[in-house]
Parts: sequence; C-alpha cells; structure tokens
Amino acid sequence: MTSSVTPLKVLFIGGTGTISASSVRLAVAQGMEVFVLNRGRNVKGRLLPEAVKWLTADITNRDSVATALGDLQFDAVVNFLGYSAEDAAEAVGMFRNKTSHYIHISTASLYQKPILQVPIVESNLRQNRFLHYARKKIDAENFLMQAHVDEGFPVTIVRPSHTYDEANPPLAGGWTIFDRIERGAEVVVHGDGTSLWTLTHAADLAQGLVGLLGNQRAVGEAFHITSDDVYTWDQIYTLVGDAVGVPANLVHVPSEFFPIAAPDWGWSELFVGDLGHSAIFDNSKIRRYVPGYAPNRTFIRTVVEMAQWRRDHPAEAAGDPTVEGIIDRMANGYYDSKKIFEGLAPSGEHK
Repeated sequence: MTSSVTPLKVLFIGGTGTISASSVRLAVAQGMEVFVLNRGRNVKGRLLPEAVKWLTADITNRDSVATALGDLQFDAVVNFLGYSAEDAAEAVGMFRNKTSHYIHISTASLYQKPILQVPIVESNLRQNRFLHYARKKIDAENFLMQAHVDEGFPVTIVRPSHTYDEANPPLAGGWTIFDRIERGAEVVVHGDGTSLWTLTHAADLAQGLVGLLGNQRAVGEAFHITSDDVYTWDQIYTLVGDAVGVPANLVHVPSEFFPIAAPDWGWSELFVGDLGHSAIFDNSKIRRYVPGYAPNRTFIRTVVEMAQWRRDHPAEAAGDPTVEGIIDRMANGYYDSKKIFEGLAPSGEHK
C-alpha cells in the first residue's frame, strides 16, 4: 500500500526580489507547488527554478489579480509588495477566500528609535517617528491584525531587517559604493561608523519564512527574521574594500546632515531613522516556531562572492551617476563645513 502527501501550494506575490527569490527557490527545493504572481518575468539576474508556475497580474489591480488566479486556492500566500493600510485592505479583499495562511512582509525598521535596549524583541514598541516607510508599514500591520481579530483573517507578520544577496549589496548607494571604493574615491559613512548593524543573507531569511508556511500556530503572530551577523558600519565598508583589493576611503558625516544636504536621496531618511542606530535582534521566537532555523551566511564571506557577481554581471552591477553626485556633494559639503568650523576658510565664507 502506498500513500502520497499533497505538496503545499504556495503563492508568492513579487517573487523576483532580494528576499522573495531565495524564498521561492527554497520552497521549490522543499517540494512545494510554487506560483509566482507579478507583472512579468523580470528576474533581475536571479534565476528561479523551472518548476515555478508564473501568473501575470498587477497586484494593485484587483480585477487583473482575480483573472490571473481564477479558481485557484492556496495553502499559503506571501505578499512581498504590501506597503500601506490601503494595500492591506486590498489584500484582505483579494485573499480572504483564497488561502488559509496569508504572510505579510513588513519591516524590522518599525521599532522605536532610538533603541533603548538590545536585543530587540517582537514586543518592542513599534514607533519610528523618523521614518515614513516604517510608519506606513505599521499602518499595514495594524489593519491586518484588526482583520484577524474581526473576521479571522489568517495573517502572519514577518519583519525582515537589512537583507541582501549577491545581486544586491547592503550599502547606501549599492554598486556605486563598490565602484568608488575600487577607484579610491571617498565614501561617506553616517555618524562615526561605530553603530552596530545586523546583515541577513536572503537565503538565511528564507529558512525562517518558508518554515512558517502553512503553520497555523503562526497565525496572528509577528516575527522578525534576521541573522546574528553583526558589524559596525566602518567594518562593512572596510570588508568591501578587502573584497575589491583597495582600502576603503571613509569620510564620516553626521547623520543629521543627510536629510538637509541630500533630501532627494532615499537613504537620507534611513540614516536618521534606522541605520544610524544599533540594531541587534533576538530571534528566539522564530526558532521556537521553526526549530531548524539556523542562519549561517556571513557578510565577511559573501562580500567576496558579491564582488565576483559584480564582475560577472557588469550591466546589472553598474554604478549610478546620480548617487555619485550625491556622495561627492556630501563629502565636499562636509569638508567645507569643517573648514568653516575650524576657522580655516576665508572670512567671506562665514556668511
């Protein structure tokens, strides 16, 4: 007598980004029936398994999603693209009758800043008054949890922190930073470069995320999923220099300068509201629900693979001229301010 086990049927919304691609690969490797819904097969240099079943739709258009899904039902739906309370409301409407487990990808940036005690646990106050992105994510979490209370919507919240892979360096400025370090140009570092920061490889995060899929004990719960790989920001940039064989030329700029001098740069708000504060996480909760969760990828090793990926994919890993200009402006502005402060500039520059 033989028996068969029906594989878990999972829908990933997004599926080709830094976090989602690793999760898709692992879900397929574990024998799940995997669907990916997005607007097209732009894999951004990240290859996905042939077994993936593609659905084409715009998640912001409920009619197109309904057409793509038809009468499909899923054991779990993972939404990497939900952002605001409005997005959450749309998701509840689209998936309340489509799945018994809905996973919303939030962010670990939403915890209170400044951080008053580490390690951070899931019950820490969710209040980041500096970061608009975090406040929107909090609104989305609140709506989904209220839907769980009011109607039993089967939501689980997952909060990644700074997650990267070989195709997406965890640096303010991305591949532009590699370019600048390699040619000996200055790289601006927020603050004094000593705040502690947790980096999580996407393949490690996928262990925890995929381990939660279909787990009804996780419904109504929130988890941050990070590694225990912690560095100062000076160390992070120094390791990039080691990987390309050129010492990193670092210029330390107060975090508060960035929103003033570069308000047009998306990273500027992050320096004040997130990256400028030490972030170390307690992962006890995800380990209780996914006992096999054991992140093992370190940046000190992966940065070498990242440098190789850059050599192999020059088009995808090209620097950004706009970011180059911002970094030059920040470095030059810092030096000009320093001269004025030290009284070394001509008197006319004091005005």
